[in-house]
Amino acid sequence: MKTTQQLHDLGQSLWLDNITRELLTSGTLDRYISELSITGLTSNPTIFDHAIRNADTYDAAIREKALAGKSGEGLFFELALEDLTQAADLFHSTYVATDGVDGWVSLEVSPLLANDTAGTIQAAKQLYAQAQRSNLFIKIPGTEAGIVAIEEAIFSGVPVNVTLLFSREQYVAAAEAYMRGIERRIDAGFDVKVASVASIFISRWDVAIKDKAPDALHNRLGIAIAMSTYKTYCDLLASPRWNRLAGAGAIPQRLLWASTGTKDPNAPDTLYLDAIAAPNTINTMPEKTLLALAEHGMVKNTLSRDGGNAEVILAEFRHAGVDDAALAVRLQHEGVQSFAESWNDLMECIASKSTRLKKSHAGATRL
Repeated sequence: MKTTQQLHDLGQSLWLDNITRELLTSGTLDRYISELSITGLTSNPTIFDHAIRNADTYDAAIREKALAGKSGEGLFFELALEDLTQAADLFHSTYVATDGVDGWVSLEVSPLLANDTAGTIQAAKQLYAQAQRSNLFIKIPGTEAGIVAIEEAIFSGVPVNVTLLFSREQYVAAAEAYMRGIERRIDAGFDVKVASVASIFISRWDVAIKDKAPDALHNRLGIAIAMSTYKTYCDLLASPRWNRLAGAGAIPQRLLWASTGTKDPNAPDTLYLDAIAAPNTINTMPEKTLLALAEHGMVKNTLSRDGGNAEVILAEFRHAGVDDAALAVRLQHEGVQSFAESWNDLMECIASKSTRLKKSHAGATRL
């Protein structure tokens, strides 16, 4: 049995952290669904920047939209939604079969809105309405402004993938925002079934401290953060507060492991996948990591609901001079900056392609 199927049977959903037009048109995503147990998909500005910049598969659509007067963010979101609605349709049967628990795709609001609560709320509502797909998450970063927007989006009935979470404390803030949104829906007499996931980024922890910790702790911080957060997740789902919401018909905000591709060339390419298997969670992974998992991944253990030895490991890092609380704040800030840079690069790419493609169309027309 493939390791991908083992994880699926364990109760961990496997999602692909990638989207390209070629992935859809070539039938590759169909194959990953049927052969590798993929049940969802995530995207981000960096993924779309690479997809549009490094291929000509979007050129015809860009030319058509540019000639129709579209540009910038508006043009991009039309392109992105064309891809993501097609992907959402591929996962719709999974969405129906799991009663909305699985079978999701994700689209991120502009990273330039990371510190703009009102702008994020408006964009989330607009993009979800534009997509017209019930199984599309809107990604909102778990920044201070984003947390407020998450509560309001949930209250408004917009499913949310909370992105750029790095610590247990950041996860708790996102989970509480989700629960507040659901509680407000209960008070208002609205349907309480609004889905959400909370995305904890793993590998960036180890990249950030690779030269600052002893060899014995190498590539162990991200996994320890996952272990600690999983305990908090399990504790929250057993809490009286959540039980009241569940009793009213609410569905749990699922914990999602993101950034699970190994960055250290000397470490196993399935390092994080093998270490953070856990029921009722999601692992979204790059295409290369998915294929490595299917080929030689090994699931030996699952995360412990009590956190295992996470606190012991975290104490060792602190003793070595790693301030994980401060680092979580820094990593989130850097994540926002990185996505903003990708977003600006993406807008520049679309602008230059639009200009070039309109010129070539004009030249062909004259001929």
